[in-house]
Amino acid sequence: MEALILLLVILVFGFYSFPLYSYFAFIAVYSLAFCDVGFIFWTIYLLAALVLLIQSFRIKFITSKIVNFINKNGLLPKISATEEAALQAGTNWVEANFFKAQVNFKEIQAEKVTVLTPEEQAFLDNEVKQLCEMTTDWEIFQDRDFRPDVWQFIKDKKFFGMIIPKEYGGLGFSATAHSKVIEKLVSRSQVLAITIMVPNSLGPAELILKHGTQAQKDKYLNDLALGIQVPCFGLTEPNAGSDATSISSNGVVFKDKKGNLKIRLNFEKRYITLGNIATLIGLAFVLKDPEHLLGEKEDLGITFAVIDAKTKGIDNSKRHDPLGIPFVNSPLYGKDVVIPLENIIGEEKGIGKGWQMLVESLSIGRGISLPSVSLGGSKLALNVVASYSQLREQFGLSINHFEGVEEKIAKIAAFTYMLNASRNYTLDAIDNGAKPGVINSVMKYHATEKFRTIINDAMDVLGGSAIIRGENNLLAHAYFAIPISITVEGANILTRNLMQFGQGLIKSHPYIYTQINALKNNNVQSFDRAFFAHIGLVFNSFCKSLAYYLTRAQINCQKGHFQRYKQKLTWVSSEFTLLTNVALAILGPSLKKRENISARFGDILSNCYLITATLREFENNPNQKDEDLVDYICNYCFNEIQIAREEIIINIGYLGFLLPLVKINPFSIKEKDSLNAKIVKNLENEDYLKQMTSSLFISNSKEDRLAKIQKAVKLNKEAQNSFKILKEAIKNNTIQKDNSESMINELLEKNLLSKDEIEKMLEAHALKQEVISVDSFKTSEYKAQR
Repeated sequence: MEALILLLVILVFGFYSFPLYSYFAFIAVYSLAFCDVGFIFWTIYLLAALVLLIQSFRIKFITSKIVNFINKNGLLPKISATEEAALQAGTNWVEANFFKAQVNFKEIQAEKVTVLTPEEQAFLDNEVKQLCEMTTDWEIFQDRDFRPDVWQFIKDKKFFGMIIPKEYGGLGFSATAHSKVIEKLVSRSQVLAITIMVPNSLGPAELILKHGTQAQKDKYLNDLALGIQVPCFGLTEPNAGSDATSISSNGVVFKDKKGNLKIRLNFEKRYITLGNIATLIGLAFVLKDPEHLLGEKEDLGITFAVIDAKTKGIDNSKRHDPLGIPFVNSPLYGKDVVIPLENIIGEEKGIGKGWQMLVESLSIGRGISLPSVSLGGSKLALNVVASYSQLREQFGLSINHFEGVEEKIAKIAAFTYMLNASRNYTLDAIDNGAKPGVINSVMKYHATEKFRTIINDAMDVLGGSAIIRGENNLLAHAYFAIPISITVEGANILTRNLMQFGQGLIKSHPYIYTQINALKNNNVQSFDRAFFAHIGLVFNSFCKSLAYYLTRAQINCQKGHFQRYKQKLTWVSSEFTLLTNVALAILGPSLKKRENISARFGDILSNCYLITATLREFENNPNQKDEDLVDYICNYCFNEIQIAREEIIINIGYLGFLLPLVKINPFSIKEKDSLNAKIVKNLENEDYLKQMTSSLFISNSKEDRLAKIQKAVKLNKEAQNSFKILKEAIKNNTIQKDNSESMINELLEKNLLSKDEIEKMLEAHALKQEVISVDSFKTSEYKAQR
């Protein structure tokens, strides 16, 4: 019994992360009070205390041996220069707590919410709305371009200068405002959104703003903000896609006839957005100095420069066709293109800094632009599906009453809420000064993958209405375009398998990076502190995991809404920390090469973030109807975590015996089907659907398809009782079954409905038939279409 009590107290100490000396103090007091121990015990006890508690002794007898073993067996993970740059770019944020068996809900809730300035809100309400009214997605696809007046409006209203500060002529918008602009534009046309997104993401403006000289800022930024210069950024090559470090485009330093230092460039780029119309090209290339004109080094590394598109040797005359989506995307070719050193971003100080600049800048596309495109598209899909499914009838019922359709609509609604929540949380952090590189990777992957699921499910629900392309089909072009988002800014396979956890493990783990650097620099003292703190973390996560497993985390006290999910999240964080360190101990540096295992750890990490963002969003904007969505999301994410947990265990051989234990005590299972019906019922409320799909552009034009759908739903609800009377009359044989107009007129003849009610029914019926109709074309028109 005494031994059991001792073990229990030690586990409690571990649970609360008591310092090591407290263990020795407790063992001494406990042994004196309750145990009959002799000289041998106290000798061992004192020796262990001296060795473990006094650092100089610990280093001599333990740490030095560990360091020698690691060095002898080559167990030190290698971090390349490119990886080092990626690790240094950005900051740790909320994800770091998941590596420490912690979830700090006070800190999460304390993240300041960004509120749009009056100027930002006015831009959304006016300029963005005007732009959306000026054109349609169908028109853009037919013309394969914007009209000249649309292009001019984009330039004049500084849509290309949202991230450029006001002092350089730009709009100086927050990340949140930038996101909301893209979100609204994409609900009108993905081509509009992509065209405006890219110059405000990775490109010359951002690179010059962050890394350019003052002279470069003065020279370029104002023209970029006003659209006088149209930018593009040449990075991707035939053999350098997601691995941007493999670029072969090269620049060679030489002296011209006047003795001036110049660079001769040769390059081939592809997939370059706006490349065909760009006037200013940002270019990534490997700079070499074979004549040592700049110093002793010959290979100067990846470098970025800006180049006038009219420079001799540049060819940007061709265009790609990305799945028929007509945004400007092009290859770029350069043959013996000569530029001065002043064109290097940062001038001579920027030489060789290209990769570092790139990894710092990519977070804009991953954390802001692409999630905004996905969210805007998701809100459009939700609004269309929720509305259309109320109008479309089969077997005498609106299709939103069928369980299979309910399941799809509920998932679309829940994923949309989750994307909105995670977008808001991420952008609040960015606007508050964080640079969350790991979470930006999470956002890129899940925003695009969830949107792929949403658009596929929406197409299924709309059925034939979704597969007939034309002006009335609001989702087909988004369906065509989704593989583009999946591919760009780092392909999703790479993002999931290598970046989320692979980068996060070293960057966000509290001790691993310190240990690697300590070993690399032969700093045994630093390694000793980090190593034993690491051991303490492992024991802490073990004690927490054991306690939470046995109690299903019920012992974890939480406050606010959804306390149960908060308890489970702390349990998951503890097991994630423990499992991460156990896998690291078993697999060592080879964990980096086990991509599928890394991907599953990434699934746990990213779903923890999605749950966190969802709970925060509800705390910030509580709404009773949203409770159903939070239930759906949390149970979905915990179930995904459970799947990843099981697959990690069965793929690390030594841990296979634990599989039955994790199966009989899962984090969660999928929600009951009845939740789907509750979510769909909530969406029948016009105000709630409008709230769920806020920022969606709906035209003032009566001919606009989305506006017609909204009106049709409203009219059919107003005439709902009249349609019920019609169905009852048919059922009771009061009137004969015929075409709808004849039956409605017969209701009037038999005084079952008033003339006003009949007129409302006819209007509602006519608009519903128009909404569920699909496009058709004369053969000559069809053949002329694009």
